[in-house]
Amino acid sequence: MQLSPEVLYGIAAVLVLVGLVGTFLPALPGVPLVFAGMVLAAYAGEFSRVGRSTLIVLGLLTVFALLVDFLAVSLGAKRAGASRTAVVGAAVGTLIGLFMGPFGMLFGSFAGAVGGELLATGKAQHATRVGFAAWLGLLLGTLFKLALSFAMIGIFTVAWLIE
Repeated sequence: MQLSPEVLYGIAAVLVLVGLVGTFLPALPGVPLVFAGMVLAAYAGEFSRVGRSTLIVLGLLTVFALLVDFLAVSLGAKRAGASRTAVVGAAVGTLIGLFMGPFGMLFGSFAGAVGGELLATGKAQHATRVGFAAWLGLLLGTLFKLALSFAMIGIFTVAWLIE
């Protein structure tokens, strides 16, 4: 059974919307879902409006967003002079925070970085600064992913309208 283009466009729109929500929720792969929705919409249109070159650009932007997402917390902590243990702690805290609801998602990286830095140095004030930097990295990474998602939507829309 083949789905009609209208149904595929509807599914694509849902994927993009869920992807936008996923830029805030680390449990959802936000930018990849936005990209998947765009690929599905291009497929539904038989790639006549949005072609290969546009999809390649959007795919590269998706990979870039994933790299930024992965590195944002660690680089934020490193910039504050974090130890390797704090950087690992921030990553572990972010991962554990995914399973602890909104509070855990928001503060998991902070707690992990603070815990790791306390283990490494025992200095509470420095550990707090490192934790804040890790949290700020997470926040800036999230804002960057959101901006990149909207840029991708803009690129897709322009390619769609030009045809």
